[in-house]
Amino acid sequence: MKSPTILKGEAPNALTQARSILEKEELIVFPTDTLYGLACLPHSEIALAKIYTAKHRSQAKAIPLLIGAFNQLDDFVQSIPKCARILMDALWPGKLTLILPKKPGLPNLLSPFEGIAVRMPNHPFALELLGKTGPLAVTSANISDHENHADPKEIIQELGEHIQLLINGGVLLETKPSTIVDCTQSTATVLREGAIPSETIKDILKGNESPLSY
Repeated sequence: MKSPTILKGEAPNALTQARSILEKEELIVFPTDTLYGLACLPHSEIALAKIYTAKHRSQAKAIPLLIGAFNQLDDFVQSIPKCARILMDALWPGKLTLILPKKPGLPNLLSPFEGIAVRMPNHPFALELLGKTGPLAVTSANISDHENHADPKEIIQELGEHIQLLINGGVLLETKPSTIVDCTQSTATVLREGAIPSETIKDILKGNESPLSY
């Protein structure tokens, strides 16, 4: 079995090597503030297909987008509804994924739906990488419906033949996924309660006179 290159995030060549591999339409894994992420360039259908193959993931599912700055939304999001702006201002960067209206022309493998899932992670390496590469398509580094992996060794055992580079951030202390809120309609909807309790989302929106449903 082919083994990926493994680098610490603080390695001098970590960012340049990650960017180089991504530009070759290959896959990398890096740590975020929730889980290790399996990543590729979001406009590359070749690379997106490799993610679905590696994870045994149904193509009926979308792949979330990670961004490193608010202006990186411009090429992917058609508009930012009021509820989304409120939650971004309160909780980004952080463990919150928002479903936003998708710009036309994006690959169906990124999202076959009218919305696109977006998050800004609160992790120094992830933000630095996203600043260099622009937004990335990122999903959890595991086979679909398998347990999330806190230990990079487990990721290599499961996905090693599919990835070119793993940024080793050590064993993660917390591997709870992000909370997902759909902001594509007039009323925000919690689709998955993760690291941020739905009550926290509700209180933030209520304080800003924006509705939330479940």
